[in-house]
Amino acid sequence: MPARSPHGSFARFVQARRLGRHFGGYLPLSLSMVGHWLGRDGAREPDAADSTGAERLATAALSPDRLLASLGSRADGLTDAEAAAIRARCGANLVEHEPPLPAWRHLWQCYRNPFNLLLSALAALSWLTDDLRATLVMAAMVLLSVGIRFVQEGRSQRAADALKELVGNRAAVLRRGAGAGGADGAAGAINVAGTTSASLQRVELPIRDLVPGDILVLAAGDMVPADARLLASKDLFVSQAAMTGESLPVEKFAQGGAVVPASALDSPALVFMGSNIVSGTATAVVVATGRRTLFGQLAHSAGAARREPTAFETGVNRTSWLLIRFAAVMVPLVFVINGWLHRDWLQALLFAVSVAVGLTPEMLPMIVTATLARGAVTMARRKVVVKRLDAIQNFGAMDVLCTDKTGTLTQDRIVLERHVDALGQPDAAVLEMAYLNSHFQTGLRNLLDVAVLDHVDVGERLRLDADYRKVDEIPFDFERRRMSVVVAEREHHHELICKGALDEVLALCTRVHTRDGDLALEASADAPSAGPRADAPPADASATAPATALRARIRAVADALNEDGLRVVAVAMKEVPPDKEVYGVADEADLTLVGFIAFLDPPKDSAAPALRALAASGITVKVLTGDNAVVARKVCRDVGLAVRGTLLGPEAEALDDAALARAVEENTLFARLAPAHKERIVRALRGNGHVVGFMGDGINDAPAIHAADIGISVDTAVDIAKEAADIILLERSLLVLQEGVVEGRRVFANMLKYLRMTASSNFGNVLSVLAASALLPFLPMLPIQLLTQNLLYDFAQTAIPFDRVDADQTATPQRWDAGDLGRFMLRFGPVSSVFDLATFALIWWVIGAGMDRASDGFATLFRSGWFVEGLLSQVLIVHCIRTRALPFVESRAAPALIGASVAVAALGIFLVNGPFAGAFRFTALPWGYFPWLIAVLLGYAALVQFMKGRHAVAITRPRAQQVERASERGNTERAEPAQQRDAR
Repeated sequence: MPARSPHGSFARFVQARRLGRHFGGYLPLSLSMVGHWLGRDGAREPDAADSTGAERLATAALSPDRLLASLGSRADGLTDAEAAAIRARCGANLVEHEPPLPAWRHLWQCYRNPFNLLLSALAALSWLTDDLRATLVMAAMVLLSVGIRFVQEGRSQRAADALKELVGNRAAVLRRGAGAGGADGAAGAINVAGTTSASLQRVELPIRDLVPGDILVLAAGDMVPADARLLASKDLFVSQAAMTGESLPVEKFAQGGAVVPASALDSPALVFMGSNIVSGTATAVVVATGRRTLFGQLAHSAGAARREPTAFETGVNRTSWLLIRFAAVMVPLVFVINGWLHRDWLQALLFAVSVAVGLTPEMLPMIVTATLARGAVTMARRKVVVKRLDAIQNFGAMDVLCTDKTGTLTQDRIVLERHVDALGQPDAAVLEMAYLNSHFQTGLRNLLDVAVLDHVDVGERLRLDADYRKVDEIPFDFERRRMSVVVAEREHHHELICKGALDEVLALCTRVHTRDGDLALEASADAPSAGPRADAPPADASATAPATALRARIRAVADALNEDGLRVVAVAMKEVPPDKEVYGVADEADLTLVGFIAFLDPPKDSAAPALRALAASGITVKVLTGDNAVVARKVCRDVGLAVRGTLLGPEAEALDDAALARAVEENTLFARLAPAHKERIVRALRGNGHVVGFMGDGINDAPAIHAADIGISVDTAVDIAKEAADIILLERSLLVLQEGVVEGRRVFANMLKYLRMTASSNFGNVLSVLAASALLPFLPMLPIQLLTQNLLYDFAQTAIPFDRVDADQTATPQRWDAGDLGRFMLRFGPVSSVFDLATFALIWWVIGAGMDRASDGFATLFRSGWFVEGLLSQVLIVHCIRTRALPFVESRAAPALIGASVAVAALGIFLVNGPFAGAFRFTALPWGYFPWLIAVLLGYAALVQFMKGRHAVAITRPRAQQVERASERGNTERAEPAQQRDAR
């Protein structure tokens, strides 16, 4: 694969993020601000990130003048010469990505597995003993397996890279001494405050050319290209979703305030590489670039993390070594017994090598690769890009899926869910007031306003153009956290309508509107004094209620909405004199609270059926989110995901590994998580024996994606997440994921068929060879005959990747189990040996009766008869073992497999009875042999069918007992009831 240039890597990230994915909002997000990165709530992150976060907080604490001086910059920016000198010292503004493997190393990884190495060794040994035919056969198998895997994985990687095509991203900065138009584009005169000035030049530079000390000019839609400290801002909202996983933007402003935040990401004066500007404008000074940014630190740690062997890799290796150890014991026995009995050690060596080839499931690498490649093609049609072929089987083995909620369980958009009065009763007047406010405002209009204005029927009902006009506006600011408009209704009735954060609006209210009239509400001590209002109508004395009780009731309504996972905005109003045209902040007093509008990121329609399908498939879904527990629990409830318990990030931080291992089993929802928490939870689940999938799209998800058995991302994810992932979904849907799971199980089922067929058949053959070697005065089969039989049998199994899979084999997670394979081999191998011995007896006493047992003629007849019986029984076992049902009746193989089986059986009989029999040292079998052969094969099939049922019971009962014991242990080890944990 071609090497990927690091230049423009952040540009690929920018393209991967979609601005429309993010929310806007007025509300203070300190309570819902999640991620808790870099020490937030006691979370421990890597030392490099800790020190980087501390450095950012230190820069936020400096005054702008001192910070600019420390960076060698000024409010009007750097000169080109100063920037070049800093760039030479600090390097380019590039984030390091995991480099692609060179082609030779990728080829080596495709080749490196125990069976390929064993086959290569046997091929070399065959070549040394002048057995060129066996050498060519084994070399062809290795080359075919490696070639298929190399080509398919290369295609998948190119498809993944195509999702991250480069775009030329640039950033606007201020530069002193730049010529007209700047170094790279249009110049515009702009000063730090955002106003025009002839002395400053705004230039567009490639992001990689930014250096510490550059003055950034940021506006809505821009990605933040480096870590920076705000110098000036207006109505600035920033989405940090890629860093924290939080769905809503956070407000940022240049004056950081007196309270020192616990985390750099909580600082209102700092913006970070990887975040994007949702609304507003700002100027900021760059304080760190490239790897020294928080984004760069996490990208580096994600790329440097060494991936642990997955469940697939572990299972294949254990199975491979089980079979290799078995061959290492049996092959020397065959060699010694034949050499000692027949005194021809060279012939015994050739025979032992042939037995070793027969024992080795040499087609396994090719069958596995071909099956995975076919699965990858099938999944690509279903909008799933498979980067690593091994991941397909992990898909099928997955029994725990960890996922974020935003965009997966929810639609990743905001809608107006409720409009109620202050006492919680639905009230259309609240929506009408909010609609007037959103419609007539000219300042910051965020996605909350868009959600309100989506109710176009309200605007039609109000006849806005005909009956209303805007008088004045009091814009939003971060200190007030509210905004107001004054509207005139038919020029006779003027109203000031205010909406904003609950605390700030409620503090201004002296009345509360209800269906039964206005209730008096004492002004809060925090409310600004505006003096008595002469024109205010008197409150209804009969409706007066104790202020403290009423205020508590109002807050209870807002709290209940919050408990339902809704974002609450308060709406208030008052009548104002019709002759007044200019208004200010002082007029926001003596208001009447009208009610609340509440917003929600609604659940996806596909989420509930997808979750049901995953549950029916034996997959437990756990939600790992940076959002707060209340919102996440509401979403889980809406999509039908039962929350057994909730664990918060700070709580997980306090648990040791043993306690966390229990907690991850007991809880379904994990909220307020930092990246390190997610990774630790995934590792704990894997440590408990689960095959874990993790689905994420942010830089904060990359460590957990690396840690999982199968990392899943989406095409809109950041580059770091996509590079860490094994599978990329082109559609962010759990239904697509469910289809991938089923396909993964089909792939595994077909691989397991081959392993079971080969292992049991080969084991039986070796037992038969050992028995025949000890009992017969001649070799039971010549090396060329063994290799031919093995080659024909292998050809019959080349169609396995195209075979049908019964529904019961895709209903539950499937995984490699070397122990189960060993038990299967021990149960079914001797069955074939029993019927081989029956064939020996048949040839010895019936077919060859009257012949000289020591003659070459009898030895040739014996080998011919056993060759045909052995080949046909191996072909038959393919159809018996491929299904748990009754073969050919309840479950039929795919036409390709049936065709291959018939072709191999016919070719085997033809080789023995046709014109080429002499070339393989065979002789024609008498027709009287075949009725006996059919009886042997039918008896073999009947016994195998009986043994299948006993084997299924034998493996199901212990697994059920293990699950029951694990469940009982989880119930008794819970430290507190789930209800108490949910309440937190």
